[in-house]
Amino acid sequence: MKRIITIIITVLIIVGLGAGWITAKKQPPLSKVTIVGSSALQPLTEAVTNEYRTVNPRASITVQGGGSGTGLSQVQAGAVNIGSSDIFAEQKDGIDEQKLHDHIVAVSGIVPIVNRDLGIKDLSLSQLRQIYTGQVTNWRQLGGPDRPITVINRADGSGTRVAFEQVVLKGQRPLNAQEQDSNGTVKEIVARTPGAISYISAAYLNQQVQPLKIGGVSPTAKNITTNRWPLWSYEHMYTQQHPTKATQAFINYMQSKPVQQTLVKRAHYVNIHDMRVQKNAAGIIRGKE
Repeated sequence: MKRIITIIITVLIIVGLGAGWITAKKQPPLSKVTIVGSSALQPLTEAVTNEYRTVNPRASITVQGGGSGTGLSQVQAGAVNIGSSDIFAEQKDGIDEQKLHDHIVAVSGIVPIVNRDLGIKDLSLSQLRQIYTGQVTNWRQLGGPDRPITVINRADGSGTRVAFEQVVLKGQRPLNAQEQDSNGTVKEIVARTPGAISYISAAYLNQQVQPLKIGGVSPTAKNITTNRWPLWSYEHMYTQQHPTKATQAFINYMQSKPVQQTLVKRAHYVNIHDMRVQKNAAGIIRGKE
């Protein structure tokens, strides 16, 4: 009797293992997508990725920063599926935009920030230009305290820097200043440095630093949609001309209205479907401002 029971149990185990193997074989293959690039877009990409996994548990999405330049060069080389960028591909040297396909997935506000103890809350575009070209070097010259201005610029290759300089400097050369690539690092330095000024993606704003108005205008989503707040950039996801099905499926999900209306706004970006103006790579604005 014991021998019969042992045989029955063994058969059941074998049958169970076989059924499990057959079920596994019927499951779709794991969908792998690698995303590298813009640190400004990274928080949103990570938030969307977490939600995407709940509706597509077989998806394997890897998200890394590194900057817009890195994202564009990596996707052009075929090393990643998606290169995320704050700039158009044609704005980056060494990138052939004809080989890539642009998917705009969000709009990001860019906000000048200063140390909270400074007491400055509003500057004009002209004053920002004077600071970043070295024409003004002390806050006293702008109605603030007698304190040297410590300029923190973004690193060369940063999409946020390209967008900022396109609007603020208008072709003028920036002064030599400390450079940082990460939004988070920039915010930390400004928070602990008296007299410091820089700029970050709106998604990174918190109580550590003082955001600036520009000419009395606040960096709200409504003001961005009409270009009343002029410092903003598209968030691009570049792919090869013929992306994989898994890659296209993720981008479609990110561009969908439900995601744009919930996750995008919750992460402090602007819904692409709300924009009333369009901007091209040269910075020319079209639409209802």
